[in-house]
Formats: sequence, C-alpha cells, structure tokens
Amino acid sequence: MRRELPVLIAGLSGALMVAEYFFNVGILKTWGLEMQNWGVIIAAFALGLAAVSLIRIHSRKMIERRGEWYNSVLLVGGMLVTAVSGIIGPDTATFRFIFEDMITPLGSAFYSMVAYYLLSAAYRTFRARSFEATALLLSGIIVMLGSAPIGEVIWSKFPVLADWIMQFPNLAGSRGVLVGAAVGTVGIGVRIILGIDRSYLGGSE
Repeated sequence: MRRELPVLIAGLSGALMVAEYFFNVGILKTWGLEMQNWGVIIAAFALGLAAVSLIRIHSRKMIERRGEWYNSVLLVGGMLVTAVSGIIGPDTATFRFIFEDMITPLGSAFYSMVAYYLLSAAYRTFRARSFEATALLLSGIIVMLGSAPIGEVIWSKFPVLADWIMQFPNLAGSRGVLVGAAVGTVGIGVRIILGIDRSYLGGSE
C-alpha cells in the first residue's frame, strides 16, 4: 500500500490535468486549478524540507570538522543570511548586495567558463573527418561569417546564405528535436499515469 497509494495519486492527478486541458468542463477546470495550487504548496514545503535537510547535513559536518567543513560554514551562513534578508525585504541593502554584487557576477563567470567548454566541443566536432562533419563545419563557418560584419565585406552573399541555413535546415532540425522531445514526454507521462513507470518512487519496480 505504501507504493500503490502514491502511484494511484500520481495517475489520477495526471489524468485530471490532461482532461482539464483538453475538455472545457467547469468542474474539471476547478479541480485542475485546485490541483495546481496544491502543487505550488507541496513544492514550497519540499523546498523548506530540502533547506532543513541541507542545514542538518552540513551542521554535522561543521561540528565534526570533517573534510572541507569551512565550505559548509559558507554555504549554511550564506543561505541563512540570504533567506533572512529576503524575508525582511528584497529592497534591503544586504539582499541587493547579495543579488547584484555576488550572484550576478558569479552567474556571468559561470557562463564564461561554459563558453570555453563549448569552444572545446566545437573544435572536436568541427573536424572534417566525414561528410556530415564537413557539412557541419562549412555551415558553421558560413553562419559565423554571415553574422559578423566582416563577412559581408568579404562576400555580400554570406548574410543571405547564413539566413537560409538558419531559416530552413537549422529550423527543420530544431523542430525535429522538439517533436522527438514532445513524443518522449508524452510517452513518459502516459507511463506514469498508467503506473508503469514508478521511478519517482525511488525504483523501477
């Protein structure tokens, strides 16, 4: 019963949301809205539970001075300061300092580091070892030259070719990926509603 009840709740909730989306029935709309509100409430409680669990785990690590315990001090202290300052008000100097002078620069640094990994992946991908890799390499060069001002100076047709590549082959490939992802999502949703996929319970059985 400990596993059957969550499967039943998940299946009924999923079926209700599907029916609410496809059928314009008043009671289904009401139940669907109520289900969404409960989802927000449960997510908020889950976030609070995760914060409590995080503090409990890292507090034990700080008390026992295990490993890099000073990182745990920074994590718990930063989380508490951010939470308290945010509850007091988002316009406080402390919260604005944390968000504008710490989180935003760290986010920029993170994305700049990701750019190096993308450059490395592009270098490995754009090796003309096959016809597909050669086509990808030429398309990438044309799109880059067509997007940069120097490309039009070299040849006036580069922007036209780059626009054609983005509007037709690239868009067709992107739509194919989206359709595949949508079909996969629908398949997973159906499996969860029917109780076939129970991985959200911590196992496949």
